[in-house]
Amino acid sequence: MPRCHNCEGFVTEDYVRVFAPDDMASVRVCPNCEDKLRDGAEIREARSTRGN
Repeated sequence: MPRCHNCEGFVTEDYVRVFAPDDMASVRVCPNCEDKLRDGAEIREARSTRGN
């Protein structure tokens, strides 16, 4: 079962297939991460929190 490298949250295999680089079996950041986000092919710190 794939997990996010940043928050250890569950991600689906389809999510990994679409958003992870070809040589990775999991993603570096997922939609559940509050402190980081994807910016194209890069990962950056979030400018504001996305939490509830």
